[in-house]
Amino acid sequence: MTETPQGRIGTLANSRDDWTAALDKLREAEKELTRAHDRLAAERRKLPWEPVGQAYRFETPEGHIGLTDLFAGRRQLIVYHHMLKPGDTSPCAGCSMVGDQIPHLAHLHARDTSLVFVAKAPIDEIQAFRQRMGWEFPFVSTLDQFNADFGVTGGFGLNVFFRDGEDIYRTYFTTARGVEALGTPWTFLDLTPLGRQEDWEDSPEGVSQTGPYRWWRLHDAY
Repeated sequence: MTETPQGRIGTLANSRDDWTAALDKLREAEKELTRAHDRLAAERRKLPWEPVGQAYRFETPEGHIGLTDLFAGRRQLIVYHHMLKPGDTSPCAGCSMVGDQIPHLAHLHARDTSLVFVAKAPIDEIQAFRQRMGWEFPFVSTLDQFNADFGVTGGFGLNVFFRDGEDIYRTYFTTARGVEALGTPWTFLDLTPLGRQEDWEDSPEGVSQTGPYRWWRLHDAY
């Protein structure tokens, strides 16, 4: 290796071959990490489900709705619990970074999945903050014990629910660094019991699947 000049934090390769060999070594570790993520997502899809037996209320600009309504007719629902509180003059920067990286929802909708943000702030304050941030995804006010009943007691978190007719089940929960890698349709779908619904996945029996890439569309072409 050549001497590292002052201010440079990396080392220099002696040749293109040396650089390629180092990259190939790293690439194998990256591939194994990807395979590990796939195995973990498969285990997540096989988690037992928790029945949701209580009704919950949310406020939207159009009025009050229930948990079933948040699904918007789809079977899967991802809920991010934002820390925005009533009269909040310093909204959580971390929660808002999560909001900034939400993908176009058409791709999730194409896989029977809805995504909604909830917060304890009243709906008029949520709407004002949503407009300030330029967010287009649904963001509603939770009016009862919804946050606390599903693991969010003052901080933030993410829950996944599944709807089977009139019955609703909680299938997954995460918080802390569990949300920091999210941001693509695939990372969100990997949290759900149906997954990406592609035929290479190890999924529970009965999940309808298609080949990878075949369901992808421009977001205005679904």
